[in-house]
Amino acid sequence: MRFGKSRKNGKKSKKSRTTVSIIITAAIFAGFAIRLADWQLVQGKNYKSLAAKSTGYTEKTDATRGEIVDRNGVGLVVNTTKYKIVLNKLYIEEDRLDGILLELADILTKTGDARTDSLPISVGSDGSCVYKTSREEDAKKLLSSDFLDMDRNTSADDCFDALLKRYKISDRLSLSQKTTLVSIHYNMELENYSNSNPYVFAKNISRSAVNAVSENTQGVSGVEIQTYLTRGASDPDLAPHILGALGSLSEDEYNELKKDGKDYSYNDKIGKFGIELAFEDDLKGKGGTRVIQRNADGTLVESIETESAKPGNTVYLTIDSKLQKTAAKSLEENVKAAKQAGKELGQKNNGEDCETGAVVMLSVKDFSVLAAASYPTYDLNRYSEYGSYYVKLSENKNSPMYNRATVGTFACGSVFKPCVAGAALEEKIITDKTKIYCKQDYDFYPTNVVRCMHYHGSLDVTGAIEQSCNYFFADTGRRLGIEPMYLYAQKFGLGEYTGVEIEESKGTLAGRDSTDWQVGNTVSAAIGQSDNAFTPVQLATYVATIANNGERLKTHIVDKVTNYERTKTVKSTDVESYGECGISKKNLDIVRKAMLGVTQNENGTANYMFGDYKVKVAAKTGTAENSGSDHTTFICYAPYEKPEVAIAVVIEHGAKGRYSMQVAKDLLDAYFK
Repeated sequence: MRFGKSRKNGKKSKKSRTTVSIIITAAIFAGFAIRLADWQLVQGKNYKSLAAKSTGYTEKTDATRGEIVDRNGVGLVVNTTKYKIVLNKLYIEEDRLDGILLELADILTKTGDARTDSLPISVGSDGSCVYKTSREEDAKKLLSSDFLDMDRNTSADDCFDALLKRYKISDRLSLSQKTTLVSIHYNMELENYSNSNPYVFAKNISRSAVNAVSENTQGVSGVEIQTYLTRGASDPDLAPHILGALGSLSEDEYNELKKDGKDYSYNDKIGKFGIELAFEDDLKGKGGTRVIQRNADGTLVESIETESAKPGNTVYLTIDSKLQKTAAKSLEENVKAAKQAGKELGQKNNGEDCETGAVVMLSVKDFSVLAAASYPTYDLNRYSEYGSYYVKLSENKNSPMYNRATVGTFACGSVFKPCVAGAALEEKIITDKTKIYCKQDYDFYPTNVVRCMHYHGSLDVTGAIEQSCNYFFADTGRRLGIEPMYLYAQKFGLGEYTGVEIEESKGTLAGRDSTDWQVGNTVSAAIGQSDNAFTPVQLATYVATIANNGERLKTHIVDKVTNYERTKTVKSTDVESYGECGISKKNLDIVRKAMLGVTQNENGTANYMFGDYKVKVAAKTGTAENSGSDHTTFICYAPYEKPEVAIAVVIEHGAKGRYSMQVAKDLLDAYFK
């Protein structure tokens, strides 16, 4: 019985425990419900705000690159606002990426905009692959151990297949889609696409592309249209060789800059030549930083600038854009005129092969470059390191990207004679009254006979310069000797760097710079032949030194550097002397008077062009023998009494001196108008 009674009490106890459990469980759920209500209703706004700010990262902001202007502040390379498509990896779902890439590529195809494409492989419609000839170095890098690690003889087809696997491109896609994705993924890898490094899908897109991308990517996280400043030449054909261009950083350049402690990222552009390269540190500016806060779907919540970007400085050139236009236009016209005249004559070596030339104009006051043109030229705004236009330029036999004004070296011909005359006078080899009888062929060295254009008869140094007598200078040069000739020419800046800030060649001065020198070569050197080969900027510096009483100054093309707003000068170019030419004023005056006679004496070789010109011009004409038609050269300064400008012109294979003289005359017309 007791056992039975105990069982009845146990039932009551069990029921009691169940009731308690239910009450406790209900209380717990009630607590959760209250807490949930608090989260949703009371703290909802706060937690939503916190969630919105839960993802943050620091982003680098680009500095505005400085502009390049002429001596009067006229913009030559200026900044304008453009649009770009940027992909942010933080907010793009991996399985949606390829679809987004194809959609963006399709939009750009329809709007006619270009995307970044550095893939060194071209894929045909039949699926066959070849390496792009213009991208050989990139192809080598692609196959290297740093990338695909494949044999350097691997075919383009096998390389492309390896890229398909590397980027896990779906087999279900069309060949065109596969090619597009491989190209884009390759670029993304090149530019280190990552959470902290967004990828620029396309730059400089049109307004229609902006609208189409914005419309088609609504609700797509991680795709943004951003504005940026781009630089371009205001007159793209004007002085591209001087201004230079920007290009992508190579791996070696990037590593070297990092080694030097300079702040560059893989996506940055850097000056590759010209002023853009020479003044990279001034133009670049300093990037800033900002903290970006986004919510879970990638929507921007807050942007806080932690360090302001500092724009680059403005570089003022000494170039006068109006004179530069005149130089470029006249040079082109006269190169074409020389070629046409040669064709019409119908005989070989009379200018029919004339294609190229250069001209430089300096201020005698400070040797600043007022104009420097090279022909043929090119459109700076179409130039890019690996674009089709670049390929076309690089394949042009006349090398339009070659800066003939400062890098090209040419046999100068008779424009060298004033230097020889001054040296011979100073060394007392001749006086202003010394006469030499020209018999046309100077055969002192039977193996090196120098021929004069005419039988001049008896001439002094003035007449020899005016009429450009080879016989006189061959004999004078022989007696002077190559060593003194070399030293005086060097002091005039021939065979020496001029100091101009952009790329220049040193040239070759016959004598010490020559190999296998023979004593008989001296007579050829004295008339500007032999190994003598100088740049137009050297020839302009040389004639400016004659005009400047024999003092050579540092030739320069940059006037000053200011802050971006152009309100404060950061640095300026001071006049710098490179020394005297070593010829007395008396002897230099003899040379200068003879150069005046070149234009003013009826027998002068430039009299027909400058005999009645509005200002007196001191000059020297020249022709230089080489394969094909002769090069024609011309140097001058004006006005004769108080020199202001000096000019040097070289027209390759121009044959007739009138064309090089006309270029100089057009520049003088523009200057003295």
